[in-house]
Amino acid sequence: MGVFSWWRRSGSSDSDAGDGPAGDGKGRRARTKVADDLAEWAGRRRGVEVYVEPKTAVTETSVVLVAHDGEFTRRRISSPKAAQKFAHAHQLPIYDAMIVGYPQRMRDYSRRQTILREREQRKALGD
Repeated sequence: MGVFSWWRRSGSSDSDAGDGPAGDGKGRRARTKVADDLAEWAGRRRGVEVYVEPKTAVTETSVVLVAHDGEFTRRRISSPKAAQKFAHAHQLPIYDAMIVGYPQRMRDYSRRQTILREREQRKALGD
């Protein structure tokens, strides 16, 4: 089984997954905005990788873009195929998060941000 083998089991396509019914202009505009936002985010950072999170009973399909330093952003997307198209269009490596997991640098970044916020809070309180 390959990294994206679970896509073959999916019955949805770009046209019938995501916001609104197939051909819905509002859903198409929302998907375009998400793609534009992700492209802008990736363009301002280096070493960006794409991690696809599958749809679950609680959440829709989403992607996590992770930069070289661990900074990341997560967005809901219409389908895994849309994530693959985005990654290929922007020449970014793409991974199935359920298979490969998330990079350690992402967790390290989150921890650094927590420490920095706590320092700022202590500073604001005069400690």
